Amino acid sequence: MRSEEQLRRRIKFWIVLFVVGLILSGVTAFPIETQLSIAANYMSWLPTFIHEWIVDVHKGVKEINSSYPFLSYGTDWLAFAHIVIAVAFIGPYRDPTKNIWVIQFGMIACIMVIPLALIAGHIREIPFYWRMIDCSFGIVGIIPLYICYKNIKKLEIIESYNSRD
Repeated sequence: MRSEEQLRRRIKFWIVLFVVGLILSGVTAFPIETQLSIAANYMSWLPTFIHEWIVDVHKGVKEINSSYPFLSYGTDWLAFAHIVIAVAFIGPYRDPTKNIWVIQFGMIACIMVIPLALIAGHIREIPFYWRMIDCSFGIVGIIPLYICYKNIKKLEIIESYNSRD
């Protein structure tokens, strides 16, 4: 069994990795038109169906931002929500066993990405392959959280044993 300090270091590592990913995936929503422009202009090496989708999305975002810029306020709030959720992970970073619920919340949220992408993506006419990319965020996100969860459970056992002394 790992020592308490090793478990704490491992838990912190995976929390930091998850938080960095969460923040990066959020802040990239702010410059969405610029990113799509770059992708549309410089990623023609992608399979045609993907490149055409990116070009079409860029066109839509550019037209919306030109005529109705306030609609992009929604993606600003999306970015903000990612940052706010990341802040919640300060709790388990500081005291993993007391705040294991935040890890569980994150795992549930990762699982919920899948039905959202599949259902809302279908309604919004997002191509299936792109919905699979969106689903992958939930799948990839749950990995570090599950590792944290398992290690926090081990840490609980050690803390329980140490509290008997």
